[in-house]
Amino acid sequence: MDRPALADFLRRRREELRPSDVGVAPGARRRTPGLRREEVAALTGMSVDYYVRLEQKRGPQPSEQMLAALARTLRLSADERDHLYRLAGHHPPERTPLDTHVAPALLRVLDRLDDSPAFVISALGEVLVSNALACVIFGDRARLTGWDRYSAWTWFTDPATRAVYPPGDHERHARSLVASLRAAHGSPATARRAGELVDALRARSPEFGELWDRHEVGRRFETRKTLVHPEVGSFEVDCQALLTEDQSQALVVLTPEPASEAEDKIRLLAVLGSQVFGPSVRLP
Repeated sequence: MDRPALADFLRRRREELRPSDVGVAPGARRRTPGLRREEVAALTGMSVDYYVRLEQKRGPQPSEQMLAALARTLRLSADERDHLYRLAGHHPPERTPLDTHVAPALLRVLDRLDDSPAFVISALGEVLVSNALACVIFGDRARLTGWDRYSAWTWFTDPATRAVYPPGDHERHARSLVASLRAAHGSPATARRAGELVDALRARSPEFGELWDRHEVGRRFETRKTLVHPEVGSFEVDCQALLTEDQSQALVVLTPEPASEAEDKIRLLAVLGSQVFGPSVRLP
């Protein structure tokens, strides 16, 4: 671990970011160039003292999980992310289509979406990051580990997940999830991990097994969804997906029609947010 170089790298990248780059209001009397240390710590999910010690060349070696969170907060490119890992004394993660490092271009768009639920998923349906509104509706699955981060897994193993959708839409949504997983299973880049997920789901869910045997295939994003929330009831949104060039990640944005009841309900959810609703593990 190269503490002096790590400290310098973190400080310089922090100072290069503007608050608007990460969805933080600039505020008044801002003297610090770039982000404040406490802002980086909050966005990363670490204590301020821990981060300050890293920039002061006296912090303990960060874990790989902490480095991944720092790389996302500081909007590092893949090369910068790898450099960060090496400075901290770790081997950089292997670059594959299932890399959990979110493309900075997608994060920049996500940071500006404060009025629409949005999240980034991998080709296997692993939720990598969600904005505040998506967390209110679906829960913050990006903070979980293992298969619980994957949409198909929770849909077929956790009945509570389905409460976000009206019962009449359950079959269509299940088929869409399985078809997307079949597409990932057929790609050499994602086949091995997809196969592991398929095996795990077959062992847990007869429903999944029946749908899998239909051999429906295609990465699908429904153009229109009906969502259900216990506080505001049901509402309809349009679904749009912005894919990276290699199609390994997608930014999914859910928008209501302007001046609609759905728009009013989403605004209400934005106001109430986490002050009212407890943590959830549901995600589409």
